Amino acid sequence: MRLHNKWMVMFLAAIFILTISVKQEPIQAMDTQSRLKERLDQLIQQDPDLKGALAGISIRSQSSGEILYQHLGDVRLRPASNMKLLTAVAALSTLGKDYRFETEIRTDGEHKDGQLNGNLYLKGKGDPTLLRADFEAFAKRIKKKGINVVTGDVIGDDTWYDDTRYSIDLPWSDEETYYGAAISALTVAPNEDYDAGTVIVDVSPNKKINERPTIRLTPKTDLVKMINNARTVAGDQATDIVINRKHHTNTITIDGTIAQDDAGQRQWVAVQEPTRYALDMFKQSLERYGIKLKGEVRTGKTPSNTELLFVHRSMPLSELMIPFMKLSNNGHAEVLVKEMGKVLLGEGSWEKGLEAMATKLSELGVETSSLVLRDGSGISHVDLVPANEITKLLYHIQDQPWFSTYIQSLPVAGISEPLIGGTLRYRMTDKVTKGKVKAKTGSISTVSSLSGYLKARSGKRFVFSILLNNLVDEEKGKAIEDKIVGVLSEMK
Repeated sequence: MRLHNKWMVMFLAAIFILTISVKQEPIQAMDTQSRLKERLDQLIQQDPDLKGALAGISIRSQSSGEILYQHLGDVRLRPASNMKLLTAVAALSTLGKDYRFETEIRTDGEHKDGQLNGNLYLKGKGDPTLLRADFEAFAKRIKKKGINVVTGDVIGDDTWYDDTRYSIDLPWSDEETYYGAAISALTVAPNEDYDAGTVIVDVSPNKKINERPTIRLTPKTDLVKMINNARTVAGDQATDIVINRKHHTNTITIDGTIAQDDAGQRQWVAVQEPTRYALDMFKQSLERYGIKLKGEVRTGKTPSNTELLFVHRSMPLSELMIPFMKLSNNGHAEVLVKEMGKVLLGEGSWEKGLEAMATKLSELGVETSSLVLRDGSGISHVDLVPANEITKLLYHIQDQPWFSTYIQSLPVAGISEPLIGGTLRYRMTDKVTKGKVKAKTGSISTVSSLSGYLKARSGKRFVFSILLNNLVDEEKGKAIEDKIVGVLSEMK
């Protein structure tokens, strides 16, 4: 009888130990969730900058997709540039990471004895990375073909996309800014930040007080007229330079003062018509290579029976994703929307592009009926996305063949190099979060956002989305986001 009882005790003990070991992990997970909820609820309730605001927060396990914490997670909120997370996913899924934009040089004439008897066509197909150097290369190749004279016109063709230059909700006051630049299938960027459709204005102090400062335009273009009303002041006085473009013109004015010891002021300004801007770069390059133009330089459509002289291909989308996402380039987002519309539905417009984008997002598990999509960049105050849909998408795309390209494009917290840290290079620089947060920032008036991936101190990985709306000061939203990420980083 005692032997029977002994075996019974041992059996029950084994069952108990097994039960404890099986339940230990779920209990720990519940404890983690409980502590996370307690700390974040307290933060949300007590932060004075969130009083009267809306905070949509969603946190998931990166390995399982389970929601560990949410606050207004299913409420539609304005995402600001977190919209680019969706645009990038749709573009990689639709176009592929190896996709390249093309620019064609065509003619409807014959070239003989150094003369092209006909028109020369510059046909744009959306490339937002064309630089002045590319137009120089075009002219060099034309010269190598033995063409010294063009008897007809030089024609810029931007009909690959429609002629709507601005997304539906862009305010007119943003049209002169680099982040509100006009979208065209034929455009040019001033440098390798690739802010297509803009010029760079540099203002440097004069050696003499009360004299006008030195103005430099990059690249030089006859399309833009500069009016310099500014003056140089003594080194102990304040610099207050204002650079504006008069609405619906290409006249840029420089007003105010610049101190004599100032290192210089720089601003990107959008041009009124990017197609003519690109044409001017092409015209200048042709002339520099000694190619004489007898006809006009104008815009138009390329006939179907033209001869292709050569084609220029952009960097692949995998490379474009770096300046697009790291530097939060609005123009790239809107070009990708139009390109998706052109490739999938045969029309390079916002309407068709957003339709194509919604289709791809739906295929990747997003409840697109819960979204309001008005553009690709998030500059619209009408865009609406729930935080839970962002984290759902970020979780589900991890098995996509282009995921490594996608996550590499996200800004990395605390890394000072612009094309690594991007818009997070000066944030979350402590040892717990530096290099451990890969996320997209977002900011428009009254809105701040941050969504992406995080590796906690414990080694656990999370997917998160923070959408803060109706803030009195959106800049203070960044500090709130960093606090939330800090709490998550300490989770075991």
